[in-house]
Amino acid sequence: MQNANELLETAKDEIKNLKSGEIFLLRDLFKGYEWNRISRSNRLLLGTLFLNYIKSNDICVVSIEKTSSGQQKYRKEKSL
Repeated sequence: MQNANELLETAKDEIKNLKSGEIFLLRDLFKGYEWNRISRSNRLLLGTLFLNYIKSNDICVVSIEKTSSGQQKYRKEKSL
């Protein structure tokens, strides 16, 4: 099982596969069975790490509203 920092690296690698303007949840960056195998505590930590990463780096991803279940939505912006 990967730790939260390794999972963050996986998520960062998957961002490049998104198209400009695409809206996504962090869980969308993982295959369904991979996401389900991550413990709840690691998913929460990963969410915090990912949000901090996009806020502190200029990677053309912005956070938008949360879903009704409290999951953060993101949008990939146009590349520079």
